[in-house]
Amino acid sequence: MTITVINPADASVAGHAPHLSAAEVGAAIDRTSAAFPRWSRMLARERGELLRRWFELVRADRRLFAETMVRENGKCLSEALGEIDYGLGFIEWYAEEARRVYGDTIPSHAADAAVMVIKQPVGPTAAITPWNFPFMMITRKVATALAAGCTMIIKPSEETPLTAYLLLDYARRAGIPEGVFEMVTGDPKEIGALFTGDERIRKISFTGSTAVGKLLASACGQGLKKMTLELGGNAPFMVFDDAHVEDAVAGLVAAKLRNSGQVCISPNRIFVQEGLHDRFVAALAEKVAQIRVDQGMQDEFVVGPMINQAGFDKVAQLVAEAREQGARVALGGRPHAKGGLFHEPTILTGLHDGMRLAHTEIFGPVFAIYSFEDEAEAIRRANDTEYGLVAYAYTRDLGRAFRLSQRIEAGMVILNSGSVGTASVPFGGVKQSGYGREGSHHGIEEYLDVKYVLMAGLQH
Repeated sequence: MTITVINPADASVAGHAPHLSAAEVGAAIDRTSAAFPRWSRMLARERGELLRRWFELVRADRRLFAETMVRENGKCLSEALGEIDYGLGFIEWYAEEARRVYGDTIPSHAADAAVMVIKQPVGPTAAITPWNFPFMMITRKVATALAAGCTMIIKPSEETPLTAYLLLDYARRAGIPEGVFEMVTGDPKEIGALFTGDERIRKISFTGSTAVGKLLASACGQGLKKMTLELGGNAPFMVFDDAHVEDAVAGLVAAKLRNSGQVCISPNRIFVQEGLHDRFVAALAEKVAQIRVDQGMQDEFVVGPMINQAGFDKVAQLVAEAREQGARVALGGRPHAKGGLFHEPTILTGLHDGMRLAHTEIFGPVFAIYSFEDEAEAIRRANDTEYGLVAYAYTRDLGRAFRLSQRIEAGMVILNSGSVGTASVPFGGVKQSGYGREGSHHGIEEYLDVKYVLMAGLQH
């Protein structure tokens, strides 16, 4: 059996991927488990060299990877190339970080003893990745696990498996052995159950919806598996009266229209202080109106299609419902004239927190603008959500910036920028946006067990 991958821009067939049976998935888990002892005992320098070789091979063909991504995901080529560079950063970072898994020595509590703390890989691991970043989500997880000495089996999204399998092919070319990095596609529920139910898999990393994350966490709890969960978001984007309007608009547009708004860190609730509201909306509408909606195989930035019909319908329904409840349309507001899965970039004003729009992850090119009176109100409303992945704010007041960094309930607070990630910083959320971190030196710790060693009898 095979999975047919559809290009969301024109409904053409982008390619095919294997639909593996439960037995075939089980065999891949067997390989992942069998490869762990040898891989974990390999010198960190040797693991790092293989990761570095993978990095170099992929970087040489980054255009091929980007074009593959455009065909199966729909994002524009310039953005796909940016994702390739972003994802390559994780392979490069962890190729070097493999050598920096340091332990400790602790002053002994006994005269004839020495105390050490060492860190060891947790064991074979698994990961489940989404369709919106089909390259970066995989490199961020795989490079970290392999650098730590773990083996990993990945289930990419069945919407976008082509980029994933291309990455696997290049890993093999680089010399990363079978079993060390495995990949499976097929029935998501069946594969998830196999991952969570196999006691040899000691950790699972998942990026996706909070609902699915809860199901996986419950299943993993039966075997006390470690987990890293990066789940849903409802990101606030606060613009205060003292903000530089042009900078705030530019940061918002870059953050919101990334992958046509289909991003967990996309600004979902845009709070603009009353004194700046009308000016900000006018500047935003002017800038967004200049951006074309089109298929992605071109170098300039364009807004592409929704990933599938369900995604398109969700966006259209949220916009229609908000309009029925009194929202005003400053720009767009309808399915695009191109038809298919394209939706107009839309700016809505006159919103209030009682609307479903305020409590739903939009996942589309919709700018939902709310006004607020003062800082205390902005903080209270920003925190009025079950999610806590990322928050953005624009202000030139240093004291306010510091207060926001302390009082906003999110795993990441981004001040005066629309850019969040790079390999050297910890990425992750709080509340129902998940737990654990990816990226930076904190990320590799998620794949390590801490072992205390007491060496007594040293003075005999």
